[in-house]
Amino acid sequence: MVKRSQMSKALVRRETISGYLFLLPSLIFFVGFVVYPMIMCIYTSFFDATMGREDIFVGLANYKELFHDPIFLRALRNTIVIVVVSVPVTCAFSLWVSSAIYKMRGPIRSAFRCIFYLPVVTGSVAVTVVWKWMYNNYYGIFNYIGKAVGLIDKNINWLGDERFALGCIILILLTTSVGQPIVLYVSALGNVDHSLVEASQVDGATDLQVFWKIKWPQIMPTTLYILVITTINSFQCFALIQLLTSGGPNHSTDTIMYYIYYQAFKLFRYGYGNAMGVILAIIIAVFSAVQFKLAKADTSY
Repeated sequence: MVKRSQMSKALVRRETISGYLFLLPSLIFFVGFVVYPMIMCIYTSFFDATMGREDIFVGLANYKELFHDPIFLRALRNTIVIVVVSVPVTCAFSLWVSSAIYKMRGPIRSAFRCIFYLPVVTGSVAVTVVWKWMYNNYYGIFNYIGKAVGLIDKNINWLGDERFALGCIILILLTTSVGQPIVLYVSALGNVDHSLVEASQVDGATDLQVFWKIKWPQIMPTTLYILVITTINSFQCFALIQLLTSGGPNHSTDTIMYYIYYQAFKLFRYGYGNAMGVILAIIIAVFSAVQFKLAKADTSY
């Protein structure tokens, strides 16, 4: 028995060592490209770091400057507007489309999933170029249709007008964000316990009651995942801003991510940019924690 126990422990030890050896490449990559940059970001945020000279320790000066910087405050407001608008609309629209797609036959359902998922796998530059052409204030399709149906009298510079620029960015973000949630929701609806659905329908429950009381609690884990991922992606909106407006006009489309890029890689204020990165990480963590809390409360009954 003692010998068998020793052999068992040796086997467990060898399997553990083998497991960590297989994980070692991923662990090295994670530590080198995720953990270490995070630590350096926090560390550098307390310095006046730039090119051509040694870093100067300034304590919390970068953080104090942030909340007196009108451009950062506007970028923060724009970012929150993007998140507050795009996340609920993306989740609600994705759930509605998924519910309709799920009722279709297999080949048709697969075709619609491919159609909605196509913008996700298409390069962001290609998508942006198409949208930039559609928004063009001389020959864009939006101006053409607007004048054809009588909605507008003259061409509108959609991306050059403060009244419309941010809304145009949100519209593009919505169209490129619904693909993955739709695919996930269709899969989640397929895992709903249909015996409960059939029993409730036999008892006379309406479609709304069936969805709210049976389907919704069962797809809540998927909803939580979609909420968190969509929130993070919305907070990190950068490529659209960089390719379409560069934060203009008059900083009306600045986001925190773009302003970090502008300060760190155009003005070479790395410490100040890292301080914004820390603030953004804290905001995302708070939003995610609130979503987890609300989702847990919604399924607690």
